[in-house]
This record gives sequence, structure tokens and C-alpha cells, in this order.
Amino acid sequence: MPIAVDIDVMLAKRKMSVGELADRVGITPANLAVLKNGRAKAVRFATLAALCDVLKCQPGDLLRWVAEEAGGDDLRAGPGAS
Repeated sequence: MPIAVDIDVMLAKRKMSVGELADRVGITPANLAVLKNGRAKAVRFATLAALCDVLKCQPGDLLRWVAEEAGGDDLRAGPGAS
């Protein structure tokens, strides 16, 4: 997936556990783990805002775009592009 999640980086910088972050954000540790490990298909803006509030960061500190590997689909190409 071209979106990388860096929640673990911010947790380390803030010296905070996954359980503490989940509790302070108001989501389950299991749901936070899904997001943290890049397995989530979507994230609510309210959840992203709560993460940023608790971690005192910007959304770009938690999420970043990573180019696809060579030979992969180019997400910027339109329909029928090769």
C-alpha cells in the first residue's frame, strides 16, 4: 500500500505505549494495532484528529505516501494508461 503509517515512530518519541494511546484516543488497542501496522483500509478524520491531539503532532507525522515498487501499479496513471 502506498500509504505508510508512522504511529510507532511518534509513540517512541513520546515514550507512550499502544495501550495508553488507545485509551487516551478512545479506541481499542486492537483497532489501534490495525491502524499502526498499516492493515487499515480507512481512518476517520475524527480518529486522526484525536491521534494528533494526544501525540501533539500533525497528520503528516503519522501518515506518508510511499511510491510503489517498480513494476507495480502507478496509482497516478489514469484508466487505460500503460
